[in-house]
Amino acid sequence: MPHRHILLKRLALAGAALALAACATTQTQTAANGPAPDDRLNATLWMQQAVEYKANAEAVYALAELRLEEALADKTWTAAPGEQKPGYETLPPAIILDADETVLDNSPYQAWMVKTGAGYSSASWNAWAGAGKANAVPGAVDFTNAAAAKGVTVFYVTNRSHEVEEGTARNLDALGFPMGDKTDTLMTKGEKPDWTSAKGTRRAAVAENYRILLLLGDNFGDFTDDYDGGPQARRAVYEANAAHWGRDWLMLPNPAYGSWESAAFGGDYSLSPEEQRRRKVDALKGWRRD
Repeated sequence: MPHRHILLKRLALAGAALALAACATTQTQTAANGPAPDDRLNATLWMQQAVEYKANAEAVYALAELRLEEALADKTWTAAPGEQKPGYETLPPAIILDADETVLDNSPYQAWMVKTGAGYSSASWNAWAGAGKANAVPGAVDFTNAAAAKGVTVFYVTNRSHEVEEGTARNLDALGFPMGDKTDTLMTKGEKPDWTSAKGTRRAAVAENYRILLLLGDNFGDFTDDYDGGPQARRAVYEANAAHWGRDWLMLPNPAYGSWESAAFGGDYSLSPEEQRRRKVDALKGWRRD
């Protein structure tokens, strides 16, 4: 029996050694092969490296400067007819911009997920947002300062949570964005009880005291609260607001994330990543080769 016990022990140690060797081999192969495939890779690379992205963003802001001049000259002009009250024509002018991927470039956070294989979480996102390390979207600083120089108050209506407002304000200020001297122009989600992820209540709060000339964002929800539906419903809302696009509603490019993506799988984040991907693939309209 003692001999048998020693033999079994040696076999167990040998098995453990083999398991460790196999694990080390797998890690070496993973390192050699690079990171796992990630749906976010091309979008993140485009936003960080492509001159096409830079040109696109700067073109939107160049158009915004032209539209701002038109809006200042036309006292009836408003980008928020649903929120403005009678007599808005006499109010001082303002514009509303989203923060993320509209004025703040969060591609380093996206790149971190691609490189590490991590998924989005509120904890990691808040750590990034609170650190105040985002860069500016091309064209955004110049446009907002030009607007402020014309006497236009610049508001940032963002779905960043109120707990990272200080870091976000510090980030915007460091990049040179106008922040308003005595007016709270950074309006975060949860800052007030009715300031939810739907932005209509915050647009209405601005509209109480200002004529809203332009809305700028990268996501449908930056312009209307009717954004959270399936692709057909979203298209209907888009078409119903056709007169706004390119006039007083200006959209920045963001291929990395947004309500457009979740619409393909019904906004059901309880689905596994594999099932979300399957439904997105199913939503594609492919070429049928005869």
